Amino acid sequence: MTSPAPTLGPFPSVAPKRVLVVEDHQDMREALVEILRMEGYQVSWAADGRRAIGEAKLHRPDVILLDLMMPEMNGWQFREEQALDPELAPVPVVVMSAYASDIDAAACLPKPFPIEDMLEVLRRLVA
Repeated sequence: MTSPAPTLGPFPSVAPKRVLVVEDHQDMREALVEILRMEGYQVSWAADGRRAIGEAKLHRPDVILLDLMMPEMNGWQFREEQALDPELAPVPVVVMSAYASDIDAAACLPKPFPIEDMLEVLRRLVA
């Protein structure tokens, strides 16, 4: 009689956290998306605030990285619309901008910023 193979028991399933990158500069956006994917995040992106609202509604992110200076709908306008949506309003936003701002956000990263600073902010927000 053979004994059954030992089982290790159930492992907790931890889904990767989802980050929405909202950045109109293609090179910056692509770099951020690649870095975040390498760090294990699920990443979606948008090149302007209008598309970001749609993407956030489609794939609700755990955190949003938001540029302020964008075409179509800038970061300030995005935040106004986000605040009006009960499902999106609680999603924390990290503003990435070279411009000082009094915009309401969970964190602000002045461009250019060290990647490790961004990763540390994300770790704190999705913990």
